[in-house]
Amino acid sequence: MEITTPDVSLRQREIVKQYITALDKHIDDLRAGKAEQVLEIRDFAGMLHVHPVHLSNTIKEVTGRSTCDLFEQRLLDLAKELLLTTNHTIAHIAAQLTYDPSNFTKFFKHYTGITPKQFRQMNHKS
Repeated sequence: MEITTPDVSLRQREIVKQYITALDKHIDDLRAGKAEQVLEIRDFAGMLHVHPVHLSNTIKEVTGRSTCDLFEQRLLDLAKELLLTTNHTIAHIAAQLTYDPSNFTKFFKHYTGITPKQFRQMNHKS
């Protein structure tokens, strides 16, 4: 995923690596139901001891993607995983991902073009 160009410093690569590691841990916490809220960019920046704008700019410069884009992709992947591998209700999955069901459905549909219910039905193995 990392774009390695001569213009990217070792420190920038380190920040990206640390962000991805922290993001993956947070996604694992959401998967396990251990997170009470979704972390924001400023939370990740605080963990990495950098300014949120610096974190966002560094991630964008090194990967070509925004911090939000990386986060939302991982969150969407987790949502799909939970929809396919559990029998939990959509409302339960939404709560596990710290969404209310309406906003979760909007988030999911925005990125996939279908609702979580439609996704589950289309991918249900009979």
